[in-house]
Amino acid sequence: MAGDRFVVLGVAQVRSPWFREVARWATSAMLPIEFIKAMSVEEVRVRLRSGRGYSALLVDDSLPGVDRDLVDLALEAGCAVLIVDSGRGSRRWGELGASALLSSTFARDELLQVLQQTASPITRSTGVSSPPTDHGHPTGFRGRLVAVTGPPGGGRSTVAAAVAQGLARDARNADMVCLADLALHADQAMLHRSPDVVPGLTELVEGHRSGTPSIDSIRDLTWKVTERGYYLLLGLRRHRDWTAIRPRAFAAALDGLRRGFTIVVADVDDDVEGEQATGSIDVEERNTIARTTITASDLVMVVGQPGLTGLHAHVRTTRALLDLGVPGHQLLPVINRSPKGPRARAELTSAFGELLGIDGAAVPTPLHLLDRRHLDQTLRDVVRFNDGWIAPIVGTVQALLDREPEAELAPASPALEPVRPGSLGAWADDEAGG
Repeated sequence: MAGDRFVVLGVAQVRSPWFREVARWATSAMLPIEFIKAMSVEEVRVRLRSGRGYSALLVDDSLPGVDRDLVDLALEAGCAVLIVDSGRGSRRWGELGASALLSSTFARDELLQVLQQTASPITRSTGVSSPPTDHGHPTGFRGRLVAVTGPPGGGRSTVAAAVAQGLARDARNADMVCLADLALHADQAMLHRSPDVVPGLTELVEGHRSGTPSIDSIRDLTWKVTERGYYLLLGLRRHRDWTAIRPRAFAAALDGLRRGFTIVVADVDDDVEGEQATGSIDVEERNTIARTTITASDLVMVVGQPGLTGLHAHVRTTRALLDLGVPGHQLLPVINRSPKGPRARAELTSAFGELLGIDGAAVPTPLHLLDRRHLDQTLRDVVRFNDGWIAPIVGTVQALLDREPEAELAPASPALEPVRPGSLGAWADDEAGG
C-alpha cells in the first residue's frame, strides 16, 4: 500500500558510518523507511515499551546493553532485530533470536531486502504493525524443576537441601541433581560452608545474556557436594545484586540449568508480587527470580511451621502462589518441625484446610516433617541428612514428578451403564415396512 513504510529504530556507536548512511537514505527518500535515531540502548527500551509500532531495530552489536533482554523486548513489540556486525564481537546472535545479521558495510539494496524479508511495514493511518512472528525456542531435553519456597524462618533452605539429597539417591538421577540457590538473601553458601562465593548465579545469568553456553560450561559453574550427591549453584553475593539480573537472561539461565541436570531443586523466595498488584515495575523486577522460577516449576513445595503465626504465614504464601496462577495440584504444602502426636498433626491439617478455604480445594493436604535432633550439627559439618527423616517427603516428591502430565488434564471417562430394553427407541412402522 502507498501509505505503508518501514519504521526503523536505530542506535549505534558515535560516528558510525553506517548510521549516517541510513539516515541519508531515509531523508533523501532513497529507501521507503522512516529512520528514528536513539541516543542510547535505554532510550531504545523506553521507545519499545511506549506502544508505538516499529518495523525493525537496527543496532550496533558492540554497544553495551545489547543482549538477550533487548532482543526479546523488541520481538515482543513486533519489531525485527537487525544486528550490525562491527567485527569486535563473537556472540551467536541467531541463538538470541536476532532476525538478521548485517555487515558494517551493508548497501542500501541489502538493507531493503532484509527489511522486506524480516520486518512488517507500518500503516500511516494506524501506526500499528502486524503481529510479531513466532520465534521458537530451542528444543531438546529439559530436566524437572522443583521450587522450594515458604515464609522466612520456616526451614525452607534446609528442606531444599534435604530433598536434593533424597532425589540424588535415585539411580535415575545419579550425578544429575542440582540445588540452585535462587533466593535474594542466599544462605546455601553458608549452609554448605563454601570456601568461595564465585562462580554462581550471577555468572550463569551473565553467560546467557549474550549466548547459549554449552552444558559442560553450565555444569562447571556448580560445585559438587560429594557427601550428599548433588551439585550446588551458589546464589547472589549481596541482596542488591538482583539489579544485575535481567528477566529474559534469567529465564534462559534457568532453562540452561534444566538442560544440564535431570532435576533442579530451587531454593527460592516466597515474595511473588508483581506490577499488576503493586503498580510498580521495580517490585516485579526485584521478584523476577521467584516469579519466573515458580511459574516454570513442575512442583512447588511450600514450607511452613506449626503454630499460630507459622500456619497463618503458610496459608498466606499458598494463597499468593494460587493468585500467581500456579495450579493447586502442583503445590505441595509441608509443615516443618511438626509435632509427633497424630492428633496434633491432624488438627494442623484441618486448620490449614479451613484457613485456605474454597480457593485451596485442589491443593493437597500438607505433609508433616518432624523436628530432627542435632540438625544444626548436620548442617555445620555438611554431612548427609538422615535418610529415614526425609524419606516420606522425598518419596512423595518423586511420585509427583513421575506422574503423567496428561493424566491430570484428561477428563474422567464416564462409567459404563447397562442399556435398558426400549431405552434406545423403536423403528417407526413405515420404516419397518419399507
